[in-house]
Amino acid sequence: MVAVGETGTRFETVADTASPASRLDYPVLILGLLSVLYNGILAFINHNVMPLSMTHVAASEGLIMASAIIYILHKGIYEEDLPAFLFMLFTLIVTIYVSAINRMAFIDHLRNVLIIFCFTGLGGWCNERTLKLIFRVACFMVLLFLIFEIISVPFYVSIVHPSDYFANTRGLKPLSFNTTGLFQNALGFPGRFSFGIIDHRSSSIFLEQVSLANFCGVIAIYLISMWDRLTRLDRALAIATALLILTTNDTRTMLIFCICCIGGYFVFPKIPKAFNLALMPLIVCAGFLVYIKDPNAIGDNFTGRINLTMKKLMDLDPLAILGLSVDKVAEFADSGYVYLVYGATVFGVIAFWLFVCLFPAGTSPAQKRCAHSLSLFIFLNMMIGGTAIFSMKIAGLLWLVIGFMRFRDTPRIRQDRPANVLS
Repeated sequence: MVAVGETGTRFETVADTASPASRLDYPVLILGLLSVLYNGILAFINHNVMPLSMTHVAASEGLIMASAIIYILHKGIYEEDLPAFLFMLFTLIVTIYVSAINRMAFIDHLRNVLIIFCFTGLGGWCNERTLKLIFRVACFMVLLFLIFEIISVPFYVSIVHPSDYFANTRGLKPLSFNTTGLFQNALGFPGRFSFGIIDHRSSSIFLEQVSLANFCGVIAIYLISMWDRLTRLDRALAIATALLILTTNDTRTMLIFCICCIGGYFVFPKIPKAFNLALMPLIVCAGFLVYIKDPNAIGDNFTGRINLTMKKLMDLDPLAILGLSVDKVAEFADSGYVYLVYGATVFGVIAFWLFVCLFPAGTSPAQKRCAHSLSLFIFLNMMIGGTAIFSMKIAGLLWLVIGFMRFRDTPRIRQDRPANVLS
């Protein structure tokens, strides 16, 4: 039975909600932290207790999402939850269609959207104290393991041993030259953008470099959305974590994004939320201009990654638009827009674009900062990367913040007797 009420939102008063709003919401706290830390926990078990496999990783993700769904259904699904619910339902229909016409089960996109549904739902019910504690602990753990990695790679590897973990759970055997125990893609190469602080790209608790870079983007979104509500200690911890990531991870994209967020703190509140609908087309057009200027650019640099995505977009299989080439989706893990087309059809891409742009609230200055920074983070990332932003390690806390900010100024109260009931 799913409860759908006329409204699940109202302004809090001291008399009726002070106690619930000030208490820690332990289910949200645990699920939020697990979304960030579960890979690190599994890696510790894999290296120090018993070998694990992909089944253990999938089961862990499934358990986190199942627990989130149970929590959301226990609270009830109200009118304000319908956009996320309908987005997930539409994705389920697309998944059934794609699986049927390709005669193979393909649930990657459904899994990605299910993560979004779960964590926007958790965020919608999360109180401010719980959200702050989640980020406080997450930033502390990321910073702690990042310091371990910078000071002593052997000590860091003795705890989580990334290469063994990815070999056992993903089948990615370490290359012969990789004797460090780090994930091989984190080793970098001569000539890559770097601040020169360490001799590889840092990974911290995420075990690989891309997720750590994107976590820096999540911190930036959290900071500009919640700046006016954060203590000096929380600000200092989040900023210190982001700065150490930026200076050791060699991430050009997140460096650009964080600079945009600093300026965006002042600019975003002046921009209507509807502008987000134009952001994805503008970024794609900008990518096309980069390609026109230097069509032969290749390599793991900003221009090369943009050109890679643009070439794949221009070479798009017409059948892929209708979901008839899902068997090729693995070839586009580094090109987000193409990956989304192949895995979700053009209709899934449109639904995702509309959800990212329209779901976040955009009334107060803080909500506009959150909405604009989310769109910039997602659509910029999809131009130079692929599946990383859909990983629970990143998407969990990202969408938790989006769900929370949607109701930050009008915290939700559970209704014991909703006006309408659908069964």
